Amino acid sequence: MDLNQARFNMIEQQIRPWEVLDPQVLELLSVVHREDFVPLAHKALAFVDMEIPLGAAPNQVMLAPRVQARLLQDLVVKKTDKVLEIGTGSGFMAALLAHQAAQVLSLEIDAAIAAQAQANLQKAGVTNVTVRQADGSQGAAADGPFDVILLSGSVAEVPAALLQQLTVGGRLAAIVGDEPMMRTTLISRTSDTSWTTTEPWDCNAPRLSGFAEHSRFKF
Repeated sequence: MDLNQARFNMIEQQIRPWEVLDPQVLELLSVVHREDFVPLAHKALAFVDMEIPLGAAPNQVMLAPRVQARLLQDLVVKKTDKVLEIGTGSGFMAALLAHQAAQVLSLEIDAAIAAQAQANLQKAGVTNVTVRQADGSQGAAADGPFDVILLSGSVAEVPAALLQQLTVGGRLAAIVGDEPMMRTTLISRTSDTSWTTTEPWDCNAPRLSGFAEHSRFKF
């Protein structure tokens, strides 16, 4: 397989049609080699429009390229940003975030997947990501606040604890709801006590582990 051609096709046929047009994001997808973050058994699927299995559980996946690209575009990450990712997976999304941010803390509940992600990031020469094996459902308050929080998977609702860990002006992105119709939800903190929420596009994704299905909080 011609990897460069496959990467080009992924960008032009999957990602651009999904309204990902930010030149910095498109450039990153050329520079950060997705195939280096895919398990060896699934290398041939690196550029396919699908979720790639990472472990034994059905929710342990690498999200589809177009979903990762559009989440990255929507978050508008800046070079000064401190980022929290919940659900490291293969480490590919953390690598993309790292190229745009000052530093990234990525939490992964599965120890084996966390270790592999760390190895993938080291091989790729990414030095400003810390991978931590942890339940990320309550975030990482001791390491915050964060300018950007990304949930790399779906949740029933966004926990209030995560919103409190955003800086004023900070942004959180998550895929929220239940199948068959989930919505990508972007929440911006506008003051110490207020947030704004938009739901710009539909997207289904496997559940992140550790998050409650029901909560008395609703945003």
